[in-house]
Amino acid sequence: MGLLLRGGQRPFFQGADERLTAGMAGSTRGSTMELALFLDRVGGPMGVVIPLAVTGCLGVYGRWRSALFFFATSVLANLVVVLPLKGFVGRPRPPHPWVLVSDGSFPSGQVFMMTTLLVAVGVVFLRPRTRLWGWIAFGLLVALMMWSRVWLHAQWLSDALAGAMAGAGAGLVLWRAFAALLRREAERLAADRLWD
Repeated sequence: MGLLLRGGQRPFFQGADERLTAGMAGSTRGSTMELALFLDRVGGPMGVVIPLAVTGCLGVYGRWRSALFFFATSVLANLVVVLPLKGFVGRPRPPHPWVLVSDGSFPSGQVFMMTTLLVAVGVVFLRPRTRLWGWIAFGLLVALMMWSRVWLHAQWLSDALAGAMAGAGAGLVLWRAFAALLRREAERLAADRLWD
């Protein structure tokens, strides 16, 4: 998708992006706007504070393997995946965003961060038997963040979709990479030998 946007020509989905963004012409006041602004803050600066706090807590409780996975998935992946993609593609944002934004619309960093954070939460904190319901709830939260980015005219829908897909992909790749470490930690935790 990024290569389609980088080519300099109008991508085939740009018309749909523009129509959807134009249709999101609601009020900049009220509870809808407050929700969108809250999600903007969660995906922005607070989106880094929360993972750092969780990483620290996991480390304090002796779960350094989970802490390492959580940090890599929810913080480092953003630096390694999103920032280079934004620089490579260089897609302009929708005109007249309702919030302060930086350059580069593709992919959505807020949606990517929300997705990777929720993948990390699901892997570290949800039991395998309850993960299905967790993934469904997390999918709804990611969809809500995507709506927020489009509502605020901060991103095109295709940018938000790309952020979700890239976030899910990065989270799953890192889960696979850390699987052996996380399995050892789970065994130690079950045997009450976490600090051994």
